[in-house]
Amino acid sequence: MKGTAISRSKDLWHYCTEDHVRTMLLSFRLLGDCDWPEEKILACLYALSNHTEDHYKRIQIPKKSGKTRTLLTPDPLLKYVQRNLLHHVLDGLSLADCATAYRKNRDVLYKRGGQGNREENAYKESFGIVPNARIHVGKPLVMKLDIVDFFGNITFPMVLHQVFPARMFPPAVGNLLTSLCCCGEYLPQGAPTSPAVSNRVMKPFDEFMEAWCRERRISYSRYSDDLTFSGDFSPKEVRGKVKGFLGVYGFELNRKKTRILSFSTRQKVTGLVVNEKAQTSKEYRRKLRQEIYYCRRFGVKEHLQFQNKGEPVCEADQERYLYRLLGKVNYVRMTRPEDEWFLEARQWLKGML
Repeated sequence: MKGTAISRSKDLWHYCTEDHVRTMLLSFRLLGDCDWPEEKILACLYALSNHTEDHYKRIQIPKKSGKTRTLLTPDPLLKYVQRNLLHHVLDGLSLADCATAYRKNRDVLYKRGGQGNREENAYKESFGIVPNARIHVGKPLVMKLDIVDFFGNITFPMVLHQVFPARMFPPAVGNLLTSLCCCGEYLPQGAPTSPAVSNRVMKPFDEFMEAWCRERRISYSRYSDDLTFSGDFSPKEVRGKVKGFLGVYGFELNRKKTRILSFSTRQKVTGLVVNEKAQTSKEYRRKLRQEIYYCRRFGVKEHLQFQNKGEPVCEADQERYLYRLLGKVNYVRMTRPEDEWFLEARQWLKGML
């Protein structure tokens, strides 16, 4: 049966011509609505796909642990093409329901209302955090697992076969699109297409784990490389099943980041406490109230200068700080919309901006 399916995939594009390939590539509008001749558009895409490594910059991002995370960020041209690829192709592909990160328009409780993208970007990372945490509210046991070097272990063949398979794309198109998403042989952490690609690559794993867990009345969700299981189960059995199936894909679990949380302890899932309801911790809200209080009493500039030990603060620094606070307030309100203190704080922050 498997051989028959592969044969049918090849036969599907048996009569596909170069003109068909050109038409499909142009239909994706990867360079937007530019007025270039078709030949120039295609030449640009092929040049990018053949030398993607030359279009990435390596940057180091500090982590809370004190270590650094290496990101590969594309240059403006490749990033523009990848964003169009994301919106015109990847956004239309189906995903497993248990994949909660990087999903378009998922659980967005706040609308921009004319405030522009800056405010939306200030808290967009929380879009999938709330639905991911709600799955695990009030469970007797929560287990959190982490995948080692998640993006770096997603290879070119995995992207080609899972995201741009022969049953959906002619081989020439699939190879070009895969090249635009990868940096050499791997998926780069830092490209706008990588999150959506990773979700699609993990779809078989997610569907298998979701079905296996459903039979045992276990709740399962995945937020990027964070896997969460909750219910009444044997942690050893679940971890063994996850480890074995991930190994088929070439992934491995980070043993140091395994967490098993009983209901008598504080159960946190993607930053939210889920013992009774999905919400930010009291400590998080207290610190945020304190920051806003100091800004209102002493002034934003003065508070920032105090935090920076007297270093000068420009208007751009103040604006970035206020947007960050606004993002945190919106994050709190996604799980506590009835909290009047943070509603008033949000209005004050928007007035300052």
